[in-house]
Amino acid sequence: MHEENKVAPNGCGKIRGSTQNEAALLALMEKTGYSMVQENGQRKFGGPPPGWEGPPPPRGCEVFVGKIPRDMYEDELVPVFERAGKIYEFRLMMEFSGENRGYAFVMYTTKEEAQLAIKILNNYEIRPGKFIGVCVSLDNCRLFIGAIPKEKKKEEILNEMKKVTEGVVDVIVYPNATDKTKNRGFAFVEYESHRAAAMARRRLIPGTFQLWGHTIQVDWADPEKEVDEETMQRVKVLYVRNLMISTTEDTIKAEFNKFKPGVVERVKKLRDYAFVHFFHRDDAIAAMSVMNGKCIDGASIEVTLAKPVNKEGTWKQHFNGQISPGSENLLGFPNKEDGHQKSLGKPASLSVRLNGQHSPGPPEVERCTYSFFPGIKLTPISMYSLKPSHFSSAAMHLDYFCNKNNWAPPEYYLYSTTSQDGKILLVYKVLIPSIADGSQSYFMPDKLCTTVEGAKELAAQFTLLHLGKHKSFQL
Repeated sequence: MHEENKVAPNGCGKIRGSTQNEAALLALMEKTGYSMVQENGQRKFGGPPPGWEGPPPPRGCEVFVGKIPRDMYEDELVPVFERAGKIYEFRLMMEFSGENRGYAFVMYTTKEEAQLAIKILNNYEIRPGKFIGVCVSLDNCRLFIGAIPKEKKKEEILNEMKKVTEGVVDVIVYPNATDKTKNRGFAFVEYESHRAAAMARRRLIPGTFQLWGHTIQVDWADPEKEVDEETMQRVKVLYVRNLMISTTEDTIKAEFNKFKPGVVERVKKLRDYAFVHFFHRDDAIAAMSVMNGKCIDGASIEVTLAKPVNKEGTWKQHFNGQISPGSENLLGFPNKEDGHQKSLGKPASLSVRLNGQHSPGPPEVERCTYSFFPGIKLTPISMYSLKPSHFSSAAMHLDYFCNKNNWAPPEYYLYSTTSQDGKILLVYKVLIPSIADGSQSYFMPDKLCTTVEGAKELAAQFTLLHLGKHKSFQL
């Protein structure tokens, strides 16, 4: 049922049980000139603000705010967020009881103000012992479409998606790593708005819809990581994709040095994509313009600026196959061969830094599969006879690590709590029973996960990180 309550000086539209609190909100409206409307479980302050002309701010101007105390409202929150810039709209999610739901969305008038809000207000102590979380909020306009016939070309996929859904802007299709005449079995469809993408997702629900006689997979694409303009202005590394598997790093370096000899510092190639490092940014920009679309070993390459990753937060990310390549600390584009990867801009690999060095986690993990032919001889082995590079999971690395140090296997203890928006959150405590030198024998990360697998991986990596700092333990 649609509900709309205009907050007015006469007190119509109950905001909170306390008359004093209601008066504080009315005083805020009077002071700022902003209107306030409650509808569909949220309360909107502004949107637009007084005197605003023209369209709303573009994408990238909104931030998400979490961990808000349930008894805190706009009269306390708005002044805090005004420190970062002019607020276009403040949306506080509300319970029927009159309490807030613990989170809000704040839209600023510019992207720079939104970035500043994240910088100065993330982990801000809004009340004694109460810290809020602030991160970028983006309307997702992109769908992941899986199980697409591999012989279909971009134009065919684009035309078909336009026939069955509305608002299609573009389709992103990646060639097969080994056969460039085929696609990888999935595509990303870009829509003109989040609403258009949501309507298309509803229409394409698996089991009720087919394309070319195939049941397809449909889900939201994981959004690209946003990197601020100031950071991108310092990037001097190029991301090169659609390379042939056989193309070598030496060949790539030689090709990129052709337009100006000696400008390439080094090249790091991972399967069918690579990172090309330049000594100077100007040369990287020039090379990007010259080399994009060029052929190397018969493959037409795509060249873009690589996106830096927050090094400090890399190891803390959830392990769902979307970890950025730690060896490069850069973001590129999908590389999982013929898989169901939903993430655009996050090659899958695992790398943990210990004391400035890589942990047993390899910088990149070979994830492709090979055909099993009849007659192939199999030899039974122990996992502990393998090298660390054979493991792609932090939990497996930790098990290997304990065996290497002649310890008993790690013990995992699962705990849960409930988030402010009602989600079950999980965390593992890891016990290393064999540590008997007086050092800490149990480890628990400071982040919670929504899945058991994610919680276990995060706990294992957290443990590896801390064990790696102890010089007496053998890595």
